[in-house]
Amino acid sequence: MSAINKGIRKVEISVKWDPSPAGQPPTDLDIVAATYLSSDPYGDPAYVVHFDSRSPDGTIYLNRDSKDGKGFGWDEVMTAELDRLDSRYARVMVGVVIQQRPAQRTFVSVIKPALRIREGYTVLAEDDFGGVLGSTATTVAEFVRQESGTWDFRPGIHGFEDDPETFTATMGRTRRP
Repeated sequence: MSAINKGIRKVEISVKWDPSPAGQPPTDLDIVAATYLSSDPYGDPAYVVHFDSRSPDGTIYLNRDSKDGKGFGWDEVMTAELDRLDSRYARVMVGVVIQQRPAQRTFVSVIKPALRIREGYTVLAEDDFGGVLGSTATTVAEFVRQESGTWDFRPGIHGFEDDPETFTATMGRTRRP
């Protein structure tokens, strides 16, 4: 990476899906982000940001939260201001989890799901979760701080069959350098 490359600075992670058919329980997808300390980049998350929280310093936050996919456009939107994240953090993992109430669900039962990750107007990744149809959750992005302090983006959809709590505790152990 050259000295003039700014790396990834501020990203927007967006998810959308169509509502459940009439008479069926609503489908609820949630974007989650976990931060990892430089001292333990593949250990336990320092903190997790999800539908009812934000990062302690306000650098990772949910802009939009849908419980049923009935919104216009993107139903869930999370922003991560990586360039403002404290230097003690080395990684940020982002995932999408399906709420399992009132029914057990996997991505095969979600109608027209879509993912978009972008920085400004530049689309970094798009996906339809077709590779993780039997999963209840998936990682969708990894952001890694380089020695220069800039952030790199590593795309990747990696499915899990865990409940939301287990997923957020283990999602950062999926990728190694």
